[in-house]
Amino acid sequence: MGSPDEIAELHDPVMLDRCIELLQPAFEAENPVVVDGTLGMGGHSEALLDRFPQLTLIGLDRDTEALGLASKRLARFGDRFRPVHTVYDGLIDAVEQQGFERVHGVLLDLGVSSLQLDQADRGFAYAQDAPLDMRMDQTSGVTAAEIIAQEPEGRLRELFEVYGDEPLAGRYARAIVRAREIEPIRRSGQLVDVLQEATPAAVKRQRHPAKRVFQALRIEVNNELGALQGVIPQALKALAVGGRAVVMSYQSLEDRMVKRAFQKATQSTAPAGLPVELPEHIAKFSLVTKGAETAPQAEQERNPRSIPVRLRAIERVREDG
Repeated sequence: MGSPDEIAELHDPVMLDRCIELLQPAFEAENPVVVDGTLGMGGHSEALLDRFPQLTLIGLDRDTEALGLASKRLARFGDRFRPVHTVYDGLIDAVEQQGFERVHGVLLDLGVSSLQLDQADRGFAYAQDAPLDMRMDQTSGVTAAEIIAQEPEGRLRELFEVYGDEPLAGRYARAIVRAREIEPIRRSGQLVDVLQEATPAAVKRQRHPAKRVFQALRIEVNNELGALQGVIPQALKALAVGGRAVVMSYQSLEDRMVKRAFQKATQSTAPAGLPVELPEHIAKFSLVTKGAETAPQAEQERNPRSIPVRLRAIERVREDG
């Protein structure tokens, strides 16, 4: 995975054409700036930099390996590409550090990246035995193995219920606590075995027992929902008038947070009963998409990772104040 071409071959950016279409009107500004808050392997960023020659792109990622690979891939764009090692809820600080007050676009492609899923030793994939790590930034934070080892049964059940929507959360939490008393659960294969043993045969025929548990652990390890809650108001604040934010979510908790934040931003703040809406109460944002969009059928067939995506977009139409 050394050359830019080899990196590109491993990555099929989700809903790429639609992202470009939605962001394009915002890039009519002079010397536009966009933040790719989830740089990953740089697929969306490369397409944007190619398509818009005057564009400067700030690429954020907490994963140092992804940041290095994307930087190699995008080196040909010189200082039009600005890589920053940070979680995406560091967006405002990153923009200011790069010398900008406002940006014209923000792109967030949430969830786990192709790089993290495809590398067995990262522990994200339940189909491959590996150390139970799951940290997107392997330089800091607790691992999934540490959560499995340390959290009480009640907390594990809560994680699986809330972050994984797992109906067998209590059963799985009990099984994990019993198993860890015998030996530490340090590898994904061990955890899968515990979950398989605790799963009724009828459920096994319907779905893989580990899917929702692994999702819940990943979200907890990386504080994904906390980071998302932090970045949305920052993204909206950073947008110049005419600027647009595009967010792609892959599970219902994320999409619900984005939907509510966008709805709130596009509502008038005028008190009920006012005969005339005063200018200061007029919404500063408008929705660009009607509801959540999904990937085209052809893309879903070509790239299964696009199947769960839900895309929403918003535009700033008024300045604050």
